[in-house]
Parts: sequence; C-alpha cells; structure tokens
Amino acid sequence: MAFWRQLRWRMVAAQMLVVVVGVVTLISVAEWLAARSVAPELLPGFQAAVTTALVVAALAATGAALAASLLLMREILRPLNQLASSSRRIAAGHYGERLAVPGSNELADVARSFNQMAAALEHVEQQRVTLIGDVAHELRTPLAGLEGYLEGLIDGVLPGDPESFSAMQHEVRRLRHLVEDLQTLSRVEAGQTPLNLEPFDMVPLLERVVAQLKPQALAHVLRIGAESPASLLVHADQDRVAQILVNLIGNAIRYTPENGCITIHLTTHDNQAHIGVSDTGIGIPAEALPYLFERFYRVDLSRSRTSGGSGIGLTIARHLAWAMGGDITAASPGPGQGSTFTLTLPMAHP
Repeated sequence: MAFWRQLRWRMVAAQMLVVVVGVVTLISVAEWLAARSVAPELLPGFQAAVTTALVVAALAATGAALAASLLLMREILRPLNQLASSSRRIAAGHYGERLAVPGSNELADVARSFNQMAAALEHVEQQRVTLIGDVAHELRTPLAGLEGYLEGLIDGVLPGDPESFSAMQHEVRRLRHLVEDLQTLSRVEAGQTPLNLEPFDMVPLLERVVAQLKPQALAHVLRIGAESPASLLVHADQDRVAQILVNLIGNAIRYTPENGCITIHLTTHDNQAHIGVSDTGIGIPAEALPYLFERFYRVDLSRSRTSGGSGIGLTIARHLAWAMGGDITAASPGPGQGSTFTLTLPMAHP
C-alpha cells in the first residue's frame, strides 16, 4: 500500500469518493420518488431512463473528477517537488537557489517563506566567508610586523636592544587582544556568556565609567559630561553594562576631534532606560548605519586596527545588550555632524 502514501492517489481517491456518494444518493432518491410518484405501468420505463441518465452522469462525473485531480496535482505537486529539489540543493551548499512564486496564494506564501529562508542562509554563508577573510586580514598585520622584526634581528639590521623587543611585544599584545576579542564574540553570539542580572542604580555606574574615561577625554582635549536623574533603576548585569559603556564612550573619544564634546544622557520611555552617548565627532554616513554592528566593519576602510580597534567591539556590545533584554542603536545626521549611540535596558521596579 505504498502508493496510498502518495498525495496524488489520495486526491484521485477523494474525487472518486465524491462521485460514488453522488451516484448512490441519486439512485436512492430516484427509487424513492419513483415508488411514490410514478404509476406502476410506467415504472419500468422510468427506471430504464433514470439508469441511463445515472450511467452517463457517473461517467461524466468520473471524467471531470479525474481531470480536476490532474489539474490539482499539477497545481500542488509541482511546486512541492520543486520545493523538495531546492531544499536538497541548499543542503548541498547552493545557497543561491530560489523558488518561482506560483499563482496560488497559499503556495505563494510557502514559496516566499522558502526564498526568505534561502536568502538568510546565503547571507549567513557570506558572513562566514567574510569573517574568515577579515580574521586573516586582521592577523596578517601583526604577524607581518613580527616577521619583519625577526628578519631584521637575524640579518643584523635591527639591534637586539630593549626597544626592538618592546616593539615585538607590542605586536604580540595586538595578536592576543584580537584572539581574546574573537573568543568573547564567539561566546556572546552562542549565548554562553554568564550574566548576573539584578536590579541596580544606573547613575552611580555611569558616573564611575565617566570618571574612568575622563583622563582619556582630557588627553584628547575633549569635554565630557553626563545628564541624568538622581536615580534610575535597571535590571541588568553591572559589569556587562559597564563594558558596553566603556566601548561606546571610548569610541566617541576616539572619533571626536579636539575641542569636541561628548554627552551621556539618561532617559526613560515605555518601561525602558535609554543611555545615549552623543558626540560632535566625525559622524557616520547614512549608508553605513545598517552595518555598524557587523563583525570587522569599519566606516573608514583606511583605518588600521591600531587607530580603529578590532572592529568587533560594537558587535560584542550589541549581543550583550540583547542578552540582557535590551538593544543598542546608532543614529547620525551625516559625516562631520556627530553621532548618537543609545543603549536600551529594561527598568527595574523597587
């Protein structure tokens, strides 16, 4: 009975069942009416006429049912077969596979959902390939520096003094920091970062972070200040929130020219705490805003890792915010007009 598991035969059987039920019903009704309304001497002729009509109707209904079944099989089974074939191709790594959208609304919804899934998988695969290239590029610079110092020492071009070894140690530290950043990103994206979620006052934490980074801002000839209420309770991990703020404020310091200003402001909306970090820095082009939180993305491709960081700090920060039930968004009027990064966290109620 393996054939009965196939949808096409079930559709044909369903149509035939309708025909059989219709014919049996007509025969029963015709006999009942004949017994009550037809004279006995006319009954044989009436029965012969009804039988002929029922045979012709049954044959016509059977033909129509088979034709309808074939049309339905073509309308339903062909897209399903294409879906199965495309699924196998995607499983084999052909992420560019897409389905043609059929005319039926229901099957069109299935096809569009499949195409959206395929597009998402293709984007993930592109990110994976890009990540491999980006990691290789980030590792190449410090490794090339180390290789140059070692070759210089071997050839006697560079002296084996503390200055040379200090420069080599600096390159090793860059490598270690990059590996640590990648490890942190991997854990955060996998949801394996431990969090100590608890209610706490955001204001003292913000004041502590600002005091920690104020010398760095003053060294860049920047003004930095905070606008906050007397108290603001949030439900999050204090250490992770501090880590996010250090990243956001550190970026603002790095990308704001001398005599600029950095302002941190705390507000509330819809049971959410909003911590905004605004600067008067170099700004962000509109076309770059959707990609700011992607791994290794830099608005200015000419910036090196020394001046522009590892390129995954914002990615880590956003995933940490998501893990705590919040988010990070970015806004900028355009290049040269500064930018604002806003951390959103759930509020805690006393």
